[in-house]
Amino acid sequence: MSQTASHIASTKRFAVDPGTSLNGEMIVPGDKSMSHRSIMFGAIATGVTEVTGFLEGEDSLHTLAAFQSMGVHIERGGVGEVTLHGRGVEALTVPENDIYLGNSGTGMRLLTGLLAGMNIPCVLTGDGSLNGRPMRRITNPLTSMGAVISTNDNGTPPLKIAKSGQLTGIEYTCPMASAQVKSAVLLAGLHAQGVTTVHEPAITRDHTERMLRGFGVDVVVDGLTASIKGGQQLQATSLTVPGDISSSAFFLVGAAMTPGSRLTIKGVGMNPSRTGVIDILKLMGADIRIENLRETGGEPVADLQVVGSQLNGIHVPEELVSLAIDEFPALFVAAASASGTTVVTGAEELRVKETDRIQVMADGLRALGADITDMPDGARINGCRLKGGTADSAGDHRTAMSFAMASLISDGPITVLDCANVNTSFPNFARVAAGVGLRIAEVDG
Repeated sequence: MSQTASHIASTKRFAVDPGTSLNGEMIVPGDKSMSHRSIMFGAIATGVTEVTGFLEGEDSLHTLAAFQSMGVHIERGGVGEVTLHGRGVEALTVPENDIYLGNSGTGMRLLTGLLAGMNIPCVLTGDGSLNGRPMRRITNPLTSMGAVISTNDNGTPPLKIAKSGQLTGIEYTCPMASAQVKSAVLLAGLHAQGVTTVHEPAITRDHTERMLRGFGVDVVVDGLTASIKGGQQLQATSLTVPGDISSSAFFLVGAAMTPGSRLTIKGVGMNPSRTGVIDILKLMGADIRIENLRETGGEPVADLQVVGSQLNGIHVPEELVSLAIDEFPALFVAAASASGTTVVTGAEELRVKETDRIQVMADGLRALGADITDMPDGARINGCRLKGGTADSAGDHRTAMSFAMASLISDGPITVLDCANVNTSFPNFARVAAGVGLRIAEVDG
């Protein structure tokens, strides 16, 4: 089944009228990657872990529910407040039912590594989109450690984890730059015999390594290599999840590409493995200023001030691609606004995300009047004004929000189809976007 056809279309859509600029101050939801990990690590730690800034999105809530189904006592406070009463790995129980993870590839891949290492038999499944995504990239190295995991014939979920005895640490070289693969292997290694080492071909986000250290685990990082010794126990801690730079990306692009914009996004996570979107936009001529840089829970955080201007087309340096892989749907819109031609190469990983993001963005932007040619590993985009029309997000939260931002460079209204999954990462996106000037309405039916 193709990535673009492996979901059931929702009736929720965005109706967006042409706009001119974004202005004001805003806060984006908590970082999704860190929200997943805060629940996983707090659930298996010993003691009480208090989390603030937790993303109240569907993806991370599925991870929370997964550990509740394994017997972890979790309390909810105000918005973004979670308290986990961890009793160590031994206290986890086998879930009575399949663990449903919705649309969350991060949740499924990290949980597979963690639960395989802890020898908890279970079945991990998701929605139509997630159940069409490739999983051999994690099951192959985990199997080489001694895990017993089965998939569908084409290597897709559901994933069935069986008891296998203690795993053995391995030295593994990732064939692709993927923080999810690296994290799955390291988390399995946390409960394996000996040392597990992962080599990467390029820098990827390092939230797993940073947060494990915050929970008292010794993780050794040397350039593109990370190692972990099995048998270490996590100790409870308190942490604050910063604003998600991936969610900020839509507004960074929207403001940066529209002269007259002046937007401040407060409290954004500035992990150096995640700031590629800022670096790329600056190469295109964007005026983005990093202010009030500080540290929270081992992660750098800052306020981002954006002043709109005319962007210029560039050939995106391939060394920045893995640092902005989730932000490329928004960057494609920035490229459509730019003067001249933008070329993206080395981004073939985009084809195996929630959708084939290269194809979905190319098809949608062409429908809106853009001059874009898709390539196997990226796209060539000649900047021009858009005419408006209808773009199908194919059920992908990031493509849906990107098409909404395209209204800022469009002469006609834009309808974005199949937008229900926006709630996986950015609840109330339409309301927040309208608050800073996007002329957007969320429509049901």
